[in-house]
Amino acid sequence: MAVQLTEAAAPARRVSARHFVRLKLRVMGNNFRGQGWRIALFVVGALFGFWLAASGFLLFAAPGLADDDRYALMVAAFGGGVLVLGWLLLPLVFFGVDETLDPARFALLPLPRRTLVSGLFAAALVSVPVLAVLVAAAGLVVTAWVLGGWSAGLVAVVGVLAGLLLCVAASRAVTSAFATMLRSRRVRDLAAVLLAVAAALIGPLQIFGLAALRETDWTRLTGVAEVVGWTPFGAPWTAAIDVAQGRVWAAPVKLLITALALGALLLWWSRSLESAMLGAATAGPAPATRGVAGGAVAQLFPRAAGWARRGRFGALVARECRYWWRDARRRANLITIAVVGIFVPAMVNIGGAGFTLDDERGLVAGGGSASPVLLSLSMVFVGVLASITLANQFGFDGSAYAAHVVADVPGRLELRARFAAFSAYVLPMLAVVAVAIPLVLGEPGWIAMAAGSLAASYGAGLAVIGFVSVLGAYSLPETSNPFALNSGAGVAKSAFSLVAMLASTVAGVPVVVAAALLGDVWLWLALPFGVVYGLGAALLGSYLAGDVLDRRQPELLATVTPRR
Repeated sequence: MAVQLTEAAAPARRVSARHFVRLKLRVMGNNFRGQGWRIALFVVGALFGFWLAASGFLLFAAPGLADDDRYALMVAAFGGGVLVLGWLLLPLVFFGVDETLDPARFALLPLPRRTLVSGLFAAALVSVPVLAVLVAAAGLVVTAWVLGGWSAGLVAVVGVLAGLLLCVAASRAVTSAFATMLRSRRVRDLAAVLLAVAAALIGPLQIFGLAALRETDWTRLTGVAEVVGWTPFGAPWTAAIDVAQGRVWAAPVKLLITALALGALLLWWSRSLESAMLGAATAGPAPATRGVAGGAVAQLFPRAAGWARRGRFGALVARECRYWWRDARRRANLITIAVVGIFVPAMVNIGGAGFTLDDERGLVAGGGSASPVLLSLSMVFVGVLASITLANQFGFDGSAYAAHVVADVPGRLELRARFAAFSAYVLPMLAVVAVAIPLVLGEPGWIAMAAGSLAASYGAGLAVIGFVSVLGAYSLPETSNPFALNSGAGVAKSAFSLVAMLASTVAGVPVVVAAALLGDVWLWLALPFGVVYGLGAALLGSYLAGDVLDRRQPELLATVTPRR
């Protein structure tokens, strides 16, 4: 007992990164214990990740296997840059980050910031995505070794490891900082606007880029690759290629650039991590107290739920509206809808319709025309994407869902209230998309068709999501980071989202078929048909899924309650 107490009271300086790694492995093992479906999803995700890794390995190794160094620099610079960008952006918009070790649980322990950051960073390296990237980037070692011998190969090994550390540090720093900022509603609103504007520019930039590629020889991109190679995005990946091509002096400089960028990212992460743990960010000054008109009950209803009647349904709607506005995890999903809702239609309709294939000149810009079928298809995708945000709506509640179980809230009422509250924020976004895209295409007469397609696909998606959220719920970690997921939950999220998206897309196919077969008549029928179809599907889905929810309330509560 004395020995145990002595070890428990050991100073924090004894704690090292290996303790965090061992702790993560033990927590992961406990999370998988008795959860066969989690193990199965983890294996499927691992196989898929290593399939992508093998493809990446062949891509990076292609110049070396062909013994041709003409494209080695471009493959290293652009391929490595895409890896870093992927680790920066994908956790924000889709996958999230593995928070098996929640940083907030270390807040009360006497751990120095350096120990905490180094330990969490080491634990973050123990994951399937990291191993997959390592396998893929190993193709650069093959290329460098074939083209430049053992010296270039050794530099490639150092560069690949440094690039991998840079990817993980960038992902953690950005998600942690963004999570901290999202607690401020003013910053959240500004970020949503900026991200939506940036996404809206992707379509025009795609057109410009494709037109430039049509007129540009691939070999001319070497200059661009050289510039990218001197940035943190490409420096670690191109250092070995410089050695292989005789520019030995450039390798240590690029590795130094990588080290400085890595240090800056870790410093940034440590600052945002500490504020996230302590809850230092505030939501700004407290809002002014509203008058007592309407009584105390009316005070509990936010503006977004002001239309709801004062009863059980209205109370549930008010609760959900308030949570969607204040919960950082839910706000992150709303931002994703705003970004992708503009990005996808712009890319498909503007970029896809703006090019035709000419037998003599190849890809010709400006030769295509907008298509009602293409517009309807893109609107269906946006509507489905908006609805699948609710695929784990009960997981957002966690153990708080116990209050609904105790109160014996009917399943149908529960789902309808959740759909209504979510729609109070999503429908205005979809309305903006329905108006903006046809106007940009120069077809204002297609606004009603776009709105009808969105309404039909969104309502059909809600009907499918009602079942998915009840049958496929999973717990989320209790953390302030809205992008955090438990180990293996990233695979579950992707799998359930894919299933929900496929089923919802099938349910939204009728509007695409109608746009293809009915022609101009569909321009008049799309809006009323879409509204009736979407509303009817959502009500029917809540009716049927509500019965399933009534039977599975205890199991659902046990599933979404975080495991400590």
